[in-house]
Amino acid sequence: MGSNFSSVPNCPQRRLGTSAISVSPVALGTWPMAGTTSPDVNDADSIATLRACAEVGINFIDTAYCYGPHGESETLVRMALADSRDQFVLATKCGIHYDDYGKQSNDARPETILRECEESLRRLGTDRVELYYLHSPDGTTPVAESAMAIQRLIDAGKVRYSGASNCTLEQIQEFHAACPLTAVQLPYNMLQRDIQRQTLPWCRDHGIAVVVYWALMKGLLAGKMTRETKLTEGDNRCRYPMYQGDEWEKNHAFLDQLRQIAATCKRTVAQVVIQWTMHQPGITAVLCGARRSWQIEETAGAMGWQLAPEDCQAIDRAIHLRGEAAAKRMFE
Repeated sequence: MGSNFSSVPNCPQRRLGTSAISVSPVALGTWPMAGTTSPDVNDADSIATLRACAEVGINFIDTAYCYGPHGESETLVRMALADSRDQFVLATKCGIHYDDYGKQSNDARPETILRECEESLRRLGTDRVELYYLHSPDGTTPVAESAMAIQRLIDAGKVRYSGASNCTLEQIQEFHAACPLTAVQLPYNMLQRDIQRQTLPWCRDHGIAVVVYWALMKGLLAGKMTRETKLTEGDNRCRYPMYQGDEWEKNHAFLDQLRQIAATCKRTVAQVVIQWTMHQPGITAVLCGARRSWQIEETAGAMGWQLAPEDCQAIDRAIHLRGEAAAKRMFE
């Protein structure tokens, strides 16, 4: 491996909220391993990616009941980590499943949560998970009822700590009142920072960890695409304004500035972006999806060092110049 991808065994871990658990600031997200949206996925590469985590200082693995129509990602976690399960903090999610027509469907009723937890534990080959998220409210079941179901699982010893994902601040507050939260999971990146206004400060004030996804905005902020990159037909990124027209051009002008900063740091653009993200106030960990070991090796290279103050200032200027045109109102 090159110097950019070196392991970081001495990278300090972070306490997950007020829990007794410490996690690496970079976590592996296993959604790409489900094979439903990412091309060219295979079990051998997925298992190698999961096993590479220990070598590069990552102890935090994130999956979900619905990552694959039949829980493919949870099953892969079991296959890869069977001999090292206790070295990892496992997080999974409930409340979304595939229906009979092959489409994802929300169901956050207590009875569904309890049933899905049992199945997730079987798939993962474990008797408990460290962190169990409500994947998303279903719009019908009161969030407090979903939260109380997770509290029942905590009381039964099948879940150590509770989490809530894809919730508004009001929903987070409702959940926390019924079942004290350890972590929330929300989208956040350099171009989408709405949670900074209210949600992050509230979570900091209440000792709740914030784990973020989309730090690289589905690959855009990894810096590997060019202005000439053409997304293939059926790529779900085509529907995001960031990948279209004038927004595409503005984002590449922004990436040109990030490339200069990365060159100064002798790091990749992705490492600079993740490093910046993990050091924003209130952010505990950054979820990085991967389906090849080199991908998680690269993103793990965001740990174990820190951007210089002048580089942070250059990034902040670039973000300011980019403005809020690309930011979408999300989960505030």
